[in-house]
Amino acid sequence: MRRKSLQHHTDGLVGLLLFGVFAVCVLSVLLTGADAYRRLTERDRAAYDRRTAAQYIATRIRQSDTLGGIDVTAFGDADALLLREGEGPFVTWVYCHDGYLMELYCAEDAGLEPQDGEKVLAADSLTASISDNLLTATIYGREGTDTVRLSLRSGEGAAS
Repeated sequence: MRRKSLQHHTDGLVGLLLFGVFAVCVLSVLLTGADAYRRLTERDRAAYDRRTAAQYIATRIRQSDTLGGIDVTAFGDADALLLREGEGPFVTWVYCHDGYLMELYCAEDAGLEPQDGEKVLAADSLTASISDNLLTATIYGREGTDTVRLSLRSGEGAAS
């Protein structure tokens, strides 16, 4: 009888041990999957932010692509896109300041500073240049860079 009781306890212990090993395996697979999912979503979010900033700049440039409507200049101590709205005195500045891509809509001679703009997206810096009707803007972010190259059509009979 003692032998049967010992075997019964051993069988129960083996079953409990197998259940424990199974539970540990399931938990490790779940934790590994959750970590992989977290890394993928972070990578996708960073890529989305970079693409969104590039598309934002491309859209703003296309909206202002009129003769004399786009200029690259310094605003504060960094590059900025100066976008003119027709013949009026109002302009839109697109620039980076304090870790954000910023936009400021105001009269050109308003005397406002970079900190007066509205935050659009997270970005560390922006460099821009225009050469032979080709505008190149590079956005530097925390997770990499993205470059926008657009051929300005304002000199080729585009609607003004």
